[in-house]
Amino acid sequence: MLRKIRITLALIFWVLITWLLLDFTGTARVYLGWMAKIQFLPALVAMNIGALLFIAALTLLFGRIYCSVICPLGVMQDVIAWFRKKKNKYSYSEEKGILRAVILTLTGFLLATNLAWVVGLIAPYSTYGRIVGTVFSPLYKLANNGLAMIAEHYDSYAFYQVDVWLKSLPALIAALAAWIIIGILAWRGGRTWCNTICPVGTFLGILSRHSRLKMVINAEACKNCRKCERNCKSACIDLKNHTIDYSRCVVCGDCLEECKFGALSFGLPLSTLPRGEEPSQQAKEEKASPRGGSEGVDRRAVLTGMALLAGTSLLKAQEKTTDGGLARIEDKKKPHRDKLITPPGSLSIRNLSEHCTSCQLCINSCPNDVLRPSNNLDRFMQPEVSYERGYCRPECTRCSNVCPTGAIKPITKEQKTAIQVGHAVWLKDNCVPVADGIPCGNCARHCPAQAIQMVPLQSGVHQDGGRWLDADNQEVPRERLLMIPVVNEERCIGCGACENLCPSRPFSAIYVEGHEVHREI
Repeated sequence: MLRKIRITLALIFWVLITWLLLDFTGTARVYLGWMAKIQFLPALVAMNIGALLFIAALTLLFGRIYCSVICPLGVMQDVIAWFRKKKNKYSYSEEKGILRAVILTLTGFLLATNLAWVVGLIAPYSTYGRIVGTVFSPLYKLANNGLAMIAEHYDSYAFYQVDVWLKSLPALIAALAAWIIIGILAWRGGRTWCNTICPVGTFLGILSRHSRLKMVINAEACKNCRKCERNCKSACIDLKNHTIDYSRCVVCGDCLEECKFGALSFGLPLSTLPRGEEPSQQAKEEKASPRGGSEGVDRRAVLTGMALLAGTSLLKAQEKTTDGGLARIEDKKKPHRDKLITPPGSLSIRNLSEHCTSCQLCINSCPNDVLRPSNNLDRFMQPEVSYERGYCRPECTRCSNVCPTGAIKPITKEQKTAIQVGHAVWLKDNCVPVADGIPCGNCARHCPAQAIQMVPLQSGVHQDGGRWLDADNQEVPRERLLMIPVVNEERCIGCGACENLCPSRPFSAIYVEGHEVHREI
């Protein structure tokens, strides 16, 4: 029963938090945002005392149940190990205590020196977030687009298409590498990553040594069949000495299922029981469930479903590559910026760098495609803003609402319209009126802050009331004027509407330069 309850809760948590990381509609964050906030590293970086006390109390009572139920990376490893049908595939191994201590000490040092992004490279929630957000999110969106095309064929708009694009090749390579390494370790050794590399597992392991309830071996009832030891994913059961390494045990319950002699139980350790009282044992030996047809069918059904999902995801949505069917649209290229643009609510580049663990939740939640993982080594895979595919709409505050660490503070729509994350800079040589002699004014028309004013390109022309006059005070017809933009930096909020909607290709004639510290206007 313990194992069934644990598996049920773990699957519920895993599916829901995966949906939270994949969801691009904003629906999941309303109901499930708390799931990211109770993950250990985000709670620690955000100093979420309530979540930290909850995790500590849970561990001191039940052991490392957090790792087998709440942590999505831990559950993912269990799922990978489950697909390997071989029984009796593990064996007891000595704890890698020195390695675990070194990694935990280094983690504490990095957190103390405000290098949370480095810790995020091995922290379980952040690692899982990058795997889901970088590797599986595009497949999820492709599947959605396939369903949207099918629904549209039947005049239904239950789904809508979204853009699918590669946001960062280095981030994709890093996420794939992490997934492959952890997957191989889980396939071969079960919880090797959790009990060797993961700093959260090591820290909770220290607490779980003193947990109130533990797995207990009754040496008198044990028949030394070693099934518990050889099916323990954590390799923490030493049946030779009838001991369990509680710093590595994640209370998965697999050993309870394998023991048919009532020699294992979950409860108070022997040393804490009243004198003369024996630990509870199973009254009757449970009958072994047949390993055969039904289990094989279930696993084949899961694999078939995954194959169907992958096939559906290959239905790629039609991409708009022409302007009215007449000319091919050239993609915009990212301009060089002296200062990074960070999301509204992040306060400054430094605040984002110190608190962000690179979980990719904000990037996957952005509906405007302006957030992407950074390729710079000093803030690798942390979010940065760029406007080739969209602009930061003043009414959208989604990234600030989903961040679990405080790297992006929650802001209202009213507050966002007064936050200046950067300012627009005009490039004369790229501007259509200057380069081609064609009227434009796109940037001024679409600026939500009204920070751009159009003035005549011709010298000596000035405005008098509603008229434009030349140097001789002769009125100049407006259709003869070529107007160019002038940016009011005090009003500009750096939303990027001008840069994104500028018709100049491949580089915009106006781009946003970031501010190291955000300002309020």
